[in-house]
Amino acid sequence: MNILSIETSCDETALAVLECSGNLSAPRFTLRAETVASQIEIHKPFGGVFPMLAKREHARNLVPLFMELLQKAGMRESASPAAALHSGILENIRMVLEREPDLFTHFKEHILTIKKPPVDAIAVTQGPGLEPTLWVGINFARALGLLWNIPILPTNHMEGHIMSVLLDKTDKIKSQKSKIKIEFPAVALLVSGGHTQLVLVRDWLQYELLGETRDDAVGEAFDKVARILGLPYPGGPEISRLADEARAKKYPEVMKLPRPMLNSGNYDFSFSGLKTAVLYGVKKLGTLSDEQRGAIACEFEDAAIEVLLEKTKRALQEHSAKTLVIGGGVVANRYLRGKFTELMREFPNTTLLLPEHKLSTDNAVMIAMAAYVRNLASPTDTPTSGVVDIVAQGTMKL
Repeated sequence: MNILSIETSCDETALAVLECSGNLSAPRFTLRAETVASQIEIHKPFGGVFPMLAKREHARNLVPLFMELLQKAGMRESASPAAALHSGILENIRMVLEREPDLFTHFKEHILTIKKPPVDAIAVTQGPGLEPTLWVGINFARALGLLWNIPILPTNHMEGHIMSVLLDKTDKIKSQKSKIKIEFPAVALLVSGGHTQLVLVRDWLQYELLGETRDDAVGEAFDKVARILGLPYPGGPEISRLADEARAKKYPEVMKLPRPMLNSGNYDFSFSGLKTAVLYGVKKLGTLSDEQRGAIACEFEDAAIEVLLEKTKRALQEHSAKTLVIGGGVVANRYLRGKFTELMREFPNTTLLLPEHKLSTDNAVMIAMAAYVRNLASPTDTPTSGVVDIVAQGTMKL
């Protein structure tokens, strides 16, 4: 089946078309096309994502990106606008998009001029995420579903990050076919700007939340420390760049940071205190030199990743995991990827699965894969049942 997927949980407007086949023992995915619009430059002056501004940009981007997507996938074919309509459908679409008048205008001007593409279902992120931005994508999916009379698969964003590892790495991502398999039980470490979670995956769709952050997510802490150090948004890549430089040039240590909850005996995390320790240390040092800034970035990155490593190591041991999945935007961090690759030497019977670099951040590819797997495992289920806390946070019903 062909799945069109839509992701608007934060500041990336992302769409994809995947050809999905196979059963749960061997799901197969071929990426036909994807399109992404980043809002980094728009939000940079605010030092973070401004939700209503992100919502506006999603509404502006969705139709142009969708038309580009179909062109890339070879699925765009012109049609008479009248042929696309039946009695009352345009009014129903207008009602669905009533809070997005510009999106409705673009919908009429462009989408009504093309034939229904060979798409069997629409997967859309239903949460967690920023509620204003989520609804833009959800309502766009609903409008397309009404127009073409195809089902909508509301999909959990965090489940998407787990499934993001199912697509093989390749330089020519559009032609790749998945041969990756998750063996159970698996442990999933989900690290992003909004979440830090350790999840036990007993089987497809069978999740147990082992632990999560009690305050800041690790990606959020990276961004906050970057602001303390006077680095531009987004802060995570800047921290990583300076930390790499500090290690390469062997900058001397200027402060020693705590490893929060390292020996807490549970799988929970806390990064707010780590960020505060950086703040107090910087105030004590005063004006920072470039070398000091790099040394602090390095020590912060070491501290945060050491905690992630130790907690994950214990989870792998306790649950005899056959697979370790790491997903979320922080997986783009090269140092983290390297340290977890080193860790796996201690677990020769466990497979480490990391997403291809461009699939570590928010993307529509993972949403399509998660929707397909959930449809296989539980055709009558919805993403709001069967998944414990990782789904309950920030979700909404269509």
